[in-house]
Amino acid sequence: MSYRWCWLCLMPRRRDPGAPRVVHRTARVGLRVTSGQRRRCFGLLRSAGDVWACVLEVNTWRRRRQDAPLTGYQELCRELSASGPGTFGELDSTGGRSVLRRFSDAWFAAAKRRKAGDVSARFPRRRRGLVPVRWYHGTFTLDGHRVRIPTGRGTRPLWVRLAREVPYPVDQVRSITLLCEGGRLFLDVTAEVPITVYPPGEGPDPARVAGVDVGIIHPYAVAGPGGEALLVSDRVIRAEHRMHLADTKARQRAAARRAPKPGQRGSRRWRKYRVRVRRVEGRHRRRVRQAQHEAARTVIGWAVDQRVGMLKVGDPRGVLELSAGRRHNLRLRQWQIGRLLQVLTDKATLAGITVHLVDERGTSSTCPACRKRVSKPRGRALSCRHCQFSGHRDVVAAASIATRTPGGGPTTPSSTRIVLPGVVTHRRVGRHLPGAGRSRRGPRRPPGGGRVRMARCGPPHPSAVGSRSPNQRGSTTTHRTPGERQWTQH
Repeated sequence: MSYRWCWLCLMPRRRDPGAPRVVHRTARVGLRVTSGQRRRCFGLLRSAGDVWACVLEVNTWRRRRQDAPLTGYQELCRELSASGPGTFGELDSTGGRSVLRRFSDAWFAAAKRRKAGDVSARFPRRRRGLVPVRWYHGTFTLDGHRVRIPTGRGTRPLWVRLAREVPYPVDQVRSITLLCEGGRLFLDVTAEVPITVYPPGEGPDPARVAGVDVGIIHPYAVAGPGGEALLVSDRVIRAEHRMHLADTKARQRAAARRAPKPGQRGSRRWRKYRVRVRRVEGRHRRRVRQAQHEAARTVIGWAVDQRVGMLKVGDPRGVLELSAGRRHNLRLRQWQIGRLLQVLTDKATLAGITVHLVDERGTSSTCPACRKRVSKPRGRALSCRHCQFSGHRDVVAAASIATRTPGGGPTTPSSTRIVLPGVVTHRRVGRHLPGAGRSRRGPRRPPGGGRVRMARCGPPHPSAVGSRSPNQRGSTTTHRTPGERQWTQH
């Protein structure tokens, strides 16, 4: 008999062997609150910050007395119970225990890293003004667009309205988390979602393998069986990063003279400016996060249509250890490799597709036909001078990744020829190929047809990505190339 841990009661709960396999997924939903509800929600977050600060203070005193720190979840809960009701405002015991769980997990995670030899790991010793609060199943009430947030005994019930409907059935919701991001209140709803079950003969086939190359211009380039491939464009997100950086610089230049000196209290005008900055930063993060989910969903949808049962994803995180200058380091930081891999893995698991990380070193500079080294092309098209093979650089890398073994090298013999589509329908592909037309009126790619389908990832709003800076200096509207379509919200 298998067990699953229930964090509410900290006791193992039996799982029915015949029950379907489930995974935990979280959806972030905004809150529509009145001024009074907003004040009470922020009061809960500040009370959670007080719980965090109290734990730090207790451990500071114990360290001065050379006593062992309080780090275990159960001993921290005993200290919380000894404080008595009403010590932390309207925060109830369940919400307070969630803060203690967060602190204990952070402490033991740092201890594990330090034990493994990572001296840069630090224990939690910094105070927080607002700390997210989590409540588990059975302590809250979810009724359509309304949710009752638990509060302390003797206080008025706190009902808030959701900005949209929760995408999960009520019986599958397991916890809710109240948090603040960019000055706005959100509710993270976590639910148990069963893994997709397909009719016989229509589900993913483990024998069908596809390779995925993770990049900056194309976040996902997929090469599947039978010469099918998929490219997901990320140029809109790059434009969002550039325009956001330009807006940030403009705001900082405009507010530099009004900025308070170190140790000086800011004015009301300065506080309003900081609120506006946090709102813009939060909107930028939400746009990028939504675009990443859109890109991963496009890849998984394509894999399900092709009945791909295994995705071999190239792991490029080794480039993060290389310093390549200030500008390139900024591009790598904005790339968010770990988030792209995590989002793709989560959606693949939900669809019943297995994901394996493989070494992707040398895949973009190796010819898949003759297996010889090819110099890095200036554009997006790779051309081999040994066997005259040509193809999209990212698709070629994805095809090479599909032949590699997790934890090892390639498994395909050098004499085996990998079938790839001839031409990728992209406006920059073919610019550096022999015989490619360079006229403004003529095509910039060699003639012929390919089987690569282009997809774009972008924010779910019909307007162009970007926003006018708060100081209203200049426009940040993007210019679209002919043939690009705009995303509409569904």
